Amino acid sequence: MGWLDAASGYQVRLGENGRVQCRNAKGKVLSSVPASIKDDPQVVQLRQLTEWLTRHEAECLSTVDGWMVRSLPVPTALLTEVWADEAWASALRDLVVTADGETGFLRDADPERGLGVVNLDGETLRLSPEAVDIPHPVLLADLEELREFGAELGVEQKAQQLFRQTFVKPESFPEGRNAVDDFAGGKFEQLNHALSRCRTLGYPVRGGDAVYAAFEGGRVVEARFWLGSDYPEGETWTGHLAWALEDGTSVPLAEVGPVAWSEGMRMASAIHAGRVVDDKDGQS
Repeated sequence: MGWLDAASGYQVRLGENGRVQCRNAKGKVLSSVPASIKDDPQVVQLRQLTEWLTRHEAECLSTVDGWMVRSLPVPTALLTEVWADEAWASALRDLVVTADGETGFLRDADPERGLGVVNLDGETLRLSPEAVDIPHPVLLADLEELREFGAELGVEQKAQQLFRQTFVKPESFPEGRNAVDDFAGGKFEQLNHALSRCRTLGYPVRGGDAVYAAFEGGRVVEARFWLGSDYPEGETWTGHLAWALEDGTSVPLAEVGPVAWSEGMRMASAIHAGRVVDDKDGQS
């Protein structure tokens, strides 16, 4: 953006790195904004703009991630409308989409020309479907091929899709089994430490469980990973990972959908990774 006049002969602008830049009357760009003009209206407004842009970018990315995790069909008209906004385009660019029987990387969205998609043959196609799907990676049958081709194209996805950690649900389980013990027994010196890790990772905690809500098969299924509910300053050990409906009804493992399974296991794995590890044998 252009330079704006501020007090004492200084000029300010928003730099490409999203920070407020300042130059003096001689045109020299300074390393920081002088304290004497930090409360100048132009400087304050630019800082507020920076904060808004940061929130907006995070909101766009969160929304796109939600579309992907839920594998929701997204109207093409919506994509072409928001693409002009770089925050939206950055969140959407290079995501794998499916439409009209084609699967490829989204590279462009134009109201007149439709969507620009690069398929696995390296061809750039123009598609104009009513809507496109942004599949969760666990639903992509050719995920490894897409990862390899994406690496060749230099794909850099803002929303984790191709290289999102996934867990494939086993084909069968013992009858009546309703929980997974893969990540049980992880020790935290304090329950507070486990709760802090959940906050950092973005997982809410309710009633002693870390929770991830997945919308799949027309219903919400919650993955619940036990952390403990005793004194926050006391030791705790992780427990079972189970799935349930919003009303608490247990969902047998055999009935858990592939996305709810993968995201629940991903949550438990990420939390479990923060446990106390014994240096002697590498076990928690």
